Amino acid sequence: MATLPSQNLQSVGALCFSSLNSPKFPSQIPSLKFPFLSPIKRKPTKLCTSNNGISNSRLVPRASASEFSTDFGDILGDVSIFTASGQPVFFKDLWDQNQGIAVVALLRHFGCPCCWELALELKEAKARLDSAGVKLIAIGVGTPNKARMLAERLPFPMDCLYADPDRKAYDVLGLYYGFGRTFFNPASTKVFSRLEALQKAVKNYTIEATPDDRSSVLQQGGMFVFKGKQLLYARKDEGTGDHAALDDVFEICCKVPAA
Repeated sequence: MATLPSQNLQSVGALCFSSLNSPKFPSQIPSLKFPFLSPIKRKPTKLCTSNNGISNSRLVPRASASEFSTDFGDILGDVSIFTASGQPVFFKDLWDQNQGIAVVALLRHFGCPCCWELALELKEAKARLDSAGVKLIAIGVGTPNKARMLAERLPFPMDCLYADPDRKAYDVLGLYYGFGRTFFNPASTKVFSRLEALQKAVKNYTIEATPDDRSSVLQQGGMFVFKGKQLLYARKDEGTGDHAALDDVFEICCKVPAA
């Protein structure tokens, strides 16, 4: 188990940017220096479109269904991911597609401390979401066994956690991906203002939760609120550790009466 001494909080932030380029994971926390990554070729699928039908992978911080194609909910609904226990499941089966309200949080990879930090924040907000009739769905990059590592160690409710090893949902939603976004985007510096929260989240952290596919560490996440198939709120993380404010999410949820 990797432990993080309180006097070395800076190492927590550095972990959010580590890419693990060796074939085996080190048993201790890596140093602060950024590792080198070879260029990774990837062609993301962009299925979000504006009203004029032109492809548009850019989501505004808050968006309505008018920002996307009318069949956006159907396209996302047919995306297959996995439960933390390893069972395949379609997006459309995660919540009531007629009137159900759901907060869908797409995390970074399961080995990123920033993923653990957001997962802890979501866990602490779950009671409030439940009381409002809102379903919490958290999705991370990696295989189900990596998801279980987070669920067991954080801990996090297994019935709310899903794995997307091939980043299918991330592609459909047009979420940011790449070396620059992960390591050098100005928004990534926000993580250093939350080191105490990170320290709490990674108390039982393990680097073994990092996906075997090293290219996955370059994937950023996002936050979405749906009512049925209707998209009420959308926010793309600009960089590592750049998360949506849950107060904004709660505000959206409270404006929509539950079915």
